[in-house]
Amino acid sequence: MPRILLVDDDPLIRAAIRVWLEANGHSVVTAECGVTGLNALRHASFDLMIVDIFMPNMRGFESVRVFHQSAPSTPLIAISGYVFAENRSPAPDFLRMALELGAARCLRKPFTPATLMAVIDACLAERSTPAANSAFAR
Repeated sequence: MPRILLVDDDPLIRAAIRVWLEANGHSVVTAECGVTGLNALRHASFDLMIVDIFMPNMRGFESVRVFHQSAPSTPLIAISGYVFAENRSPAPDFLRMALELGAARCLRKPFTPATLMAVIDACLAERSTPAANSAFAR
């Protein structure tokens, strides 16, 4: 049973993702912020991490960078629903930036359970393959 660390500050998103993952045979540990997520990572090993890009007490991409550095061999799926309120052209591509900081995949919220499960399955399959390549999912 794959162990997944889920770090997101939104309790509804954490609950929904946890239900989806557990219904698909995964063991899930949740954390509401970067500090509790890193504490969980220090005390247990995980097969995969799902980390929100923008959380309180962590500036921007600090979450992706810190979690990747703490467990570099564990695939990290960065998730974000952040949208600029202003009409800038073009808006920064946060998900692409997360890939450059070590995320294996990125998902833009909202995403479907099927999309999440497909990305998780791909990351877990790549983890067991030595020549794994990163890809971008929306």
